[in-house]
Amino acid sequence: MSSPSRRPEIRRRRTRKEKISVLRLRYARSKSDADRAQVFARVKLLSPSITLEQFTAPLQSRPA
Repeated sequence: MSSPSRRPEIRRRRTRKEKISVLRLRYARSKSDADRAQVFARVKLLSPSITLEQFTAPLQSRPA
């Protein structure tokens, strides 16, 4: 069996990163806990191993 091509793997990783950054902004703008839970559930579909702390860490270091 040959290994998978590198280019599609890089493209998938880049697309996932962009989608997570969009969802991170949506999470930061959401007001209710229900909206935040819904956004994080969508993030878990994209990247099942990510934790809430890992997801919100860039928001903590971002200037206001």
